[in-house]
Amino acid sequence: MRSRRPSSPSNSTEMRDSGWRTIRRVAPYIWSKDPKWVRIRVCLAMAVLVLSKAVAVYTPVLYKGAVDSLAEDGASQLALGAIGLTVAYGMARVMTIGFQQLRDAIFAPVAQRAFRQLALETFNHIHRLSMRYHITRKTGGLSRIIERGVKGVEFLLRFLVFSIGPLFLELFLVAVVLAILFDVWYLGVVLATIAVYVWFTFAVTEWRVKLRRQMNDQDTDANQKAIDSLLNYETVKYFVAEDREAARYDVALKGYASAALKTAYSLAFLNFGQSLIITTGLVGVMVLAAVGVQNGTLTVGDFVMVNAYMIQITVPLNFLGSVYREIRQSLVDMGEMFDLLEQPADVSDKPGAGVLKVTKGAITLQDLRFSYEPEREILKGVSIDVAGGQTVAIVGSTGSGKSTIGRLLFRFYDVTGGALLIDGQDVRDVTQKSLHQAIGVVPQDTVLFNDTIRYNIAYGLDGATQEQVEQAARDAQIHDFVMALPDGYDTQVGERGLKLSGGEKQRVGIARTLLKNPPILLLDEATSALDTDTEQEIKEALARAGQGRTVITIAHRLSTVAEADKIVVLEQGEIAEVGTHDALLAEEGRYWHLWQLQKSDEMVA
Repeated sequence: MRSRRPSSPSNSTEMRDSGWRTIRRVAPYIWSKDPKWVRIRVCLAMAVLVLSKAVAVYTPVLYKGAVDSLAEDGASQLALGAIGLTVAYGMARVMTIGFQQLRDAIFAPVAQRAFRQLALETFNHIHRLSMRYHITRKTGGLSRIIERGVKGVEFLLRFLVFSIGPLFLELFLVAVVLAILFDVWYLGVVLATIAVYVWFTFAVTEWRVKLRRQMNDQDTDANQKAIDSLLNYETVKYFVAEDREAARYDVALKGYASAALKTAYSLAFLNFGQSLIITTGLVGVMVLAAVGVQNGTLTVGDFVMVNAYMIQITVPLNFLGSVYREIRQSLVDMGEMFDLLEQPADVSDKPGAGVLKVTKGAITLQDLRFSYEPEREILKGVSIDVAGGQTVAIVGSTGSGKSTIGRLLFRFYDVTGGALLIDGQDVRDVTQKSLHQAIGVVPQDTVLFNDTIRYNIAYGLDGATQEQVEQAARDAQIHDFVMALPDGYDTQVGERGLKLSGGEKQRVGIARTLLKNPPILLLDEATSALDTDTEQEIKEALARAGQGRTVITIAHRLSTVAEADKIVVLEQGEIAEVGTHDALLAEEGRYWHLWQLQKSDEMVA
């Protein structure tokens, strides 16, 4: 696995780089050439935005005119000019809000499209990542990263495009108006206020981003511990560990609370500092205007207009503070998600990989070598030939490498030495999709979706009919059991299928694989959770299902493989013996020893 950039930048330069990387990743989703309507809507929204800001900047001028008209004509006269200007002022305010809402309505389909595309890309990428990544990643922490990242994208699309740029446009227009209608001192005070405010906001927010990152880490840790504990509910009960789990969770919550308090305190400091800077600037400009009114160089309307403009820029400045803070926090959240998107898949299709063509279903292991970690080799030059339509069993003690062969065949991992061929085609030279379509797997631990029995069986074949589902259930010897349930095939199986017994889950898994109807069957301890009577029934069902197919059975219980065409005995990653059941027993070697041990255990039981 290649080295990756740190997910938690330690200084402001790295954080800015991470932020720009995130913005570059998001930009194509909101400025896409295909379809054309995306760019058209963005341009229309920007045009409406500029129009909205122009009306907003002109609104205080109407306010000034109304005030001056009333001051000149007398409030009691209610001159038509004052009334007209007041109505125009009100209409201008309504138009400002209306244009803003129109802008949001025009841009909404673009934002939703971008949100959907990015969420789908993340989902697909996670499925493309190798098993090595998933077994070393904590599910709770992973789900939290995705949740925060997707929410961050939604916020960024909503505010980055129509908040930061337009905000500075409005501030620029207000500054120009003040410079033209008044004098340079007003402009100087406004610019100084904006500059100090922006500097203070950015500096404190960068500091708060580090605190937010710490809070996110603590939140992820607490969420992961909670999910781990809930997924292992039975284990917690077995060892009376409720208090221990609660204490462990409380430690994580304590760390989160500490980080959250630091974030809250820093937010209070930021808000107070922003208010102090804005108020100082407002008072400074109003003092200049008040002096102008006293000297007779300004009218009361001018005083009111200056006040309106200062209040008008106060709102976007406050908005800048909150939006920048949220954007930086969103960039942190999204940065973690994009780190996930940039995580390379250990197993990927070669450029120009072809589709696997299964004719006979012959499987060949040529001097197969593999290791999960470089210092510990699991398979040490295993060579096996499986003829098309043949049933081959791979047995051996725990840790001998049996299940690893199954994972390599399905290409959850790539071999580190030798080759694995199907009908002469190296599995590394064909697409993973075509390989997975050709192999049906019944794993040792069948995991079911939290849905109905029908859904879980029908998962084996997209668009499966009820008749096909029931036939697969009959072949797996579970149809009668399902029909005896109050809800039949609509019975909910619960989280990970926990409402079913181990044997029932296994039979649902077998039915699901039988429905897939692949040319190659991989049975990884497929009957390990079944009682002796049911095991015999399932063996018969699997024997019927294996007719005309290549079957590789990985088993610990030797009674399940006695009728296999060939039995391969593994020991510490190497082949110890190969032969039929009777031939291996006659040799009185490793297989004979394992058989005697299991017979003794059955007699004791």
